[in-house]
Amino acid sequence: MSSTKNVQNTHISKRIHELHGSLLEIVSVMNRPQRDEAMVKEAGISLDRALFPLLVGIERLGPIGVVDLADRAGRDYTTVSRQVTKLESLGLIQRQPSATDRRVSEAVVTAKGKSMTDRVDAARERIGIEIFKTWDPDDLDNLVRLMRKFADAVMDHPAKS
Repeated sequence: MSSTKNVQNTHISKRIHELHGSLLEIVSVMNRPQRDEAMVKEAGISLDRALFPLLVGIERLGPIGVVDLADRAGRDYTTVSRQVTKLESLGLIQRQPSATDRRVSEAVVTAKGKSMTDRVDAARERIGIEIFKTWDPDDLDNLVRLMRKFADAVMDHPAKS
């Protein structure tokens, strides 16, 4: 291995630890029940805290099967299935047969659910403006660009068992 490659690998190794620490802090904050409660309150909606991230996930990713939704949410399939049923009973989502496999039911957001997620988006924007108001615009642009690049790379990298 060339010395340039060794130097690059050493640099990456050192930065990965710091990056991982930052991601753990971000995920920790985002997973706090108080954070979801604050977002629901800021959005002025009435929705159980446990249902909130699933509704947003269905709106962003739908149509989506319950198994995929549960996997992305890091929750048990049976729990998510019950919660999706609750969202459906509230008229926020509906289930439909998958276009590719009629045996699979997928969740999609209804107009009522979309109205609710639009309010959440507006609340998220207000909170984001507060967080980033002291940032240099170029720094924010770079953060967004690099987060997208990182997200794409993580999604494209195969998980190894």
